[in-house]
Amino acid sequence: HSLPEQPNAIPYITSYYSRMWGFCITDEQRKSLKPGQYRVVIDSEFVKGSLDYGELILPGQLTDEILLSTYICHPSMANNELSGPAVTTALARWLMDKPDRRYTYRIVFVPETIGAIAYLSKHVEHLKEHVRAGFVITCVGDERTYSFVPSRMGGTLADRVALHALETKIGAFDKYSFLDRGSDERQYCSPGIDLPVVSVMRSKYGEYPEYHTSLDDLTIVTPEGLQGGFDILKNCLEILEANHIWKATTPCEPQLGKHGLYSHRGSNKLTADARNLRHLLAYADGKLDLVDIANIIGVDARECNDIAIRLAEKGLLSAIT
Repeated sequence: HSLPEQPNAIPYITSYYSRMWGFCITDEQRKSLKPGQYRVVIDSEFVKGSLDYGELILPGQLTDEILLSTYICHPSMANNELSGPAVTTALARWLMDKPDRRYTYRIVFVPETIGAIAYLSKHVEHLKEHVRAGFVITCVGDERTYSFVPSRMGGTLADRVALHALETKIGAFDKYSFLDRGSDERQYCSPGIDLPVVSVMRSKYGEYPEYHTSLDDLTIVTPEGLQGGFDILKNCLEILEANHIWKATTPCEPQLGKHGLYSHRGSNKLTADARNLRHLLAYADGKLDLVDIANIIGVDARECNDIAIRLAEKGLLSAIT
């Protein structure tokens, strides 16, 4: 197997379920082979073995869980493979240093596809009961773009949080359909499982020229790219941690001035802070969550959370969940 269109690249070709064999070489190497017969020796065997995976559970105040899943099956690929475990490990370390975790975090390192299926076979009922949002973490190491693949039907908490984070922090990103799926969201979102799992990436698998070749190396993955992948996923988790449903405690607009939240001097123009305070109160109806309100009033969810906390400290908001 070689790639004439990429003569210096070694392709990554697999065959899991049939007894076939082959070699992957550069097209330049292939063209240098002299005509004739070659003798091939393959020193391997088929044996009954086991499938290994890694799992880390970080308990929080709630039994509700956030799932972080990455894969560990073809480590010769830098962006498509190694970036995922690297960023996931960094997120795990950040979460371990966060003493006031609201959610419980389930972090798994599995071989792609068959590993996710095996993990689901052991934990599916628990996951369906407890997982509130999840992220497949892969292709998070380059600097070219950001990408998003939704859950199967969209609209889950994970979808809403990921889109809010990308739209407020990144702006321009590549938005795909679930029809463009290709990683373990295929398993976590499959009918009968239907977990609220999405993928937030840098350049999406299958969409960059080095994908599944030897060119997917450390010239593609950079410290800046990994930092960007880490930051956007950390942003998603921070939003989830802050995502309460808020309810105003008074009918009509409260007198904000006496709480030190509003100027005593009238003006034709409100400050952005005063405007956002009033907007948040207007939509804190006990039905909309923080992400809903942040999207409506056009404010980053973490800033919206800071405002909500200030209002709650004054007794003007209460958290329902």
